[in-house]
Amino acid sequence: MRQAWRVADVRAAERELLATLPPDTLMRRAAAGLARRCALLLADRGGVYGARVLLLVGSGDNGGDALYAGARLAERGARVAALPLVPGRAHERGLAALRTAGGRVVEELPAGTDLVVDGIVGIGASGGLREPAARLVARLGELRDRDGARPPVVAVDAPSGVDPDSGDVPGAGGETAELAAAVTADLTVTFGCLKPGLVVGPAATRAGEVELVDIGLGPSLRSAAALGVTEWSDVVDWWPRLRAWSEKYTRGVVGVATGSATYPGAGILSVGGALAGPTGMVRYAGGARAEVLHHHPSVIATERVADAGRVQAWVCGSGLGTGEEALTELRCVLAAPVPVVLDADALTLLVDGSSADRLRARDAPIVITPHDREFARLAGEAPGADRVGAALRLAAWMRATVLLKGDRTIVATADGRAYVNPTGTPALATGGTGDVLAGLLGSLLAAGLAPERAALAAAYLHGLAGREAARGGPVTAADVATALRPVIARLDVG
Repeated sequence: MRQAWRVADVRAAERELLATLPPDTLMRRAAAGLARRCALLLADRGGVYGARVLLLVGSGDNGGDALYAGARLAERGARVAALPLVPGRAHERGLAALRTAGGRVVEELPAGTDLVVDGIVGIGASGGLREPAARLVARLGELRDRDGARPPVVAVDAPSGVDPDSGDVPGAGGETAELAAAVTADLTVTFGCLKPGLVVGPAATRAGEVELVDIGLGPSLRSAAALGVTEWSDVVDWWPRLRAWSEKYTRGVVGVATGSATYPGAGILSVGGALAGPTGMVRYAGGARAEVLHHHPSVIATERVADAGRVQAWVCGSGLGTGEEALTELRCVLAAPVPVVLDADALTLLVDGSSADRLRARDAPIVITPHDREFARLAGEAPGADRVGAALRLAAWMRATVLLKGDRTIVATADGRAYVNPTGTPALATGGTGDVLAGLLGSLLAAGLAPERAALAAAYLHGLAGREAARGGPVTAADVATALRPVIARLDVG
């Protein structure tokens, strides 16, 4: 699992390491990695020699990184131009290195550019871009490379203007064609460690592809990481294995209390998600019994939770309704001494507080899966700019694991750990996909995974299934449920 650290922790690590090194050592290490990655980009677009590179240079160390990297590119024959945002305040030694290598300083955007390097502020500023940077960045779309195409933009450490800790883009609400809130990069080359803003929130979409350059910072990162980022290898390691002696009960039994006569599709989809998971049996309880059996004949189906039999985990909520009958089913689920996933209507039923005593009395884990509007009803306010912090607060308050759905889904635990799923796709923004996710999550809980691992694995595979389904055109939730099977087959865990 990859990890991301907040700016304050990065700065503390840098100070510790800098105390043992000659001046500009870290900057030169960063610049070497940045120049190498820029050269690879240019190699795919006609070569480094003769390529026109534009450096947008701020007055801090971020600008110094860009200048030293520009010097390296100039030494390889690139035609490098530096445009200081604050004339006279660019990093002096970096600027001298660029000039020595044959680079030049310009005052306006040059007519032709094959690569733009964003060295304006990186992780060193707060708030969105200000003048003149905001106006200059808005004009980057005017640039053209040697083939008449828009040149790629490489951000140094983080796209300038984003919040590297929260993933927010502070000035996005006032962004116009003339003023940009932040740089939108094709590639971000970050140094030492990942920063949360590169993997969560709207800032992550501004970062483009992210490449980490090792500058020796790792041993000096003393604080705990702010965020974990799930990887394929994590899901492979966590996935329950079949054994020679496995049978349907030892693999786990998941109960699914979803759907109703009004919303039978929710039951069908959540059961579909559960069947794609690792458990050996699915028990369905709800008003969509006939429809669920028609689509999934292997399921054991009843009309009430009380009649369902023993399970190792429950999924409850999708399409359940919010009347007295639905509330009775939710209370039965909460009374069971097993992990539960609460989604959709189950979350709505929690808002009035009538089930608070049952939640507090539970010893078994709870995982809730709100989207932003459901989160706002539960927490009393929207997640806001800091989605990770918001999810952590709700997890602590509810003593539950929170899976806050979104393009970069957040998983937060009651004891203060947070993770992000990197596989999200806008293709999943369609009705019923959350039902599929809840079913898969419940199956993983019933198979014995810890709540945060079950949530992370489910979100990761659900995201990949959404991408897979999108290959065939517009996506429906049924497409996602179908795509889960080939995606999970790639785990190759027997």
